[in-house]
Amino acid sequence: GEVFSVVIPPAVEPKPQAQDISLDIVYEDDDLLVINKAADMVVHPAAGNHDGTLVNALLAYCGDTLSGIGGVKRPGIVHRLDKETSGLMVVAKNDAAHQGLSKQLAARTLKRTYQAIVWGDVSPPAGRIETQIGRSKTNRKKMAVLASGGKTAVTDYKKLESFGLTASLVECRLQTGRTHQIRVHMAHIKHWLVGDPVYGRSSAQKFLRLNKADPALSAALLDFPRQALHAAALEFVHPISETRVHLECALPEDMQGLLRVLEKCKQKRSGSR
Repeated sequence: GEVFSVVIPPAVEPKPQAQDISLDIVYEDDDLLVINKAADMVVHPAAGNHDGTLVNALLAYCGDTLSGIGGVKRPGIVHRLDKETSGLMVVAKNDAAHQGLSKQLAARTLKRTYQAIVWGDVSPPAGRIETQIGRSKTNRKKMAVLASGGKTAVTDYKKLESFGLTASLVECRLQTGRTHQIRVHMAHIKHWLVGDPVYGRSSAQKFLRLNKADPALSAALLDFPRQALHAAALEFVHPISETRVHLECALPEDMQGLLRVLEKCKQKRSGSR
C-alpha cells in the first residue's frame, strides 16, 4: 500500500486581542511605561484568562509597538505581579528597552519595594529572609521553602507600623524575583499576609482567637478579599537614556481602609488602659 508522510506544523499561539481597558499610567516615554496595576487584574493571557488582562489593555493603548521578547502572549512584559497584587509594573515598548531592563533584573539592580499588611507583631522588626524556594512537594499549586533543590530567594523586610499583636504594616524589598516570594517568605517567618487565600487563610481564625481581636477588626481582616500586598516603589536606570528613575505609588483604597480600621482599634485599646 501507499505510505503518506504528514508534517504537522507546530501550534501557533493565538495573539491576544486589544481591549479598551482603563490603565493607571504613572510614567511614560518613547521606550517604556510604568503602570499602577489594579488588584484582580491578570498580567497576561493564560489558561482560563484569555481576555481582560493587562496585555489586552496594553495592546489597545500601545498598538504593535510593544517589545516582542516575551513572546506573543507577553508583549512588553518585563516582570509580573500576581493577579491579586496591586502596584507598579514597568513595561517595555521596544526590544532594546526590554533587554536593558531584563539585565538589571538579572543583576538585581532594578529595585522593587512592596508594602504588605501581615498577621502579628513582626519581630525582629527588620531582617533578611534568605531561603530556597520551589514548587511544594505536597501541593503543586503552591510554592514552598525547600531544604534543597529550589532557587535562591532573598527578601529584606522592615516593620513600618505595629497594630498590637494583631497585625503589622511591613515593607519588603525583593533581592530576587521568585514566584510568590514575599507571600512564601512572610509565611515562613509566621507572619502570613492578611487575605492570602493560598498561604495565610487557614491560620487567620486561630490567630484572631488567640489574640482576642476586636470583633469589628476580626471581620475586616477576615473579609479582606485579597492578599494585602502592593508594589509601592520601583527604581532603575533608564535602559536608553541611562538616567535614574524612581517612582512611588500610594497604597490602594482597600489597604488604606484596612489600616484605618487597625489604627482605630489600636487607639481604642490605648484609651481603655
